[in-house]
Amino acid sequence: VQLQASGGGLVQAGGSLRLSCVATARSFSGYTGAWFRQAPGKEREFVAAVRWSGSTTYYADSVKGRFTASRDNAKNTLYLQMSSLKPEDTAVYYCAAGRPITSTTTNGRSYDSWGQGTQVTVSS
Repeated sequence: VQLQASGGGLVQAGGSLRLSCVATARSFSGYTGAWFRQAPGKEREFVAAVRWSGSTTYYADSVKGRFTASRDNAKNTLYLQMSSLKPEDTAVYYCAAGRPITSTTTNGRSYDSWGQGTQVTVSS
């Protein structure tokens, strides 16, 4: 699966952004879609994931209640709606696709396809 992320940008604290990730060359069929982020000088961290059905989602504690992961399988697209953004959300956001089991959903090693990353900057 080849992935292309978009939608990043500069936003003030408290604002919103929606990231998109389109699968090309091959569909998302059967794959879990996930979002990770990496801030300067920090390790990559899990943000959110959504199972193939779209009915099961996972979130990092730091984004629960503010971010919503979803997908449109007909469009081979994964979304991350981000609201109430904080300066600490500033990072490069990456989408990923894989077939993790439940216990490994938050582990980046469970995903074998990655998008190129999109920068999100939240100003205070």
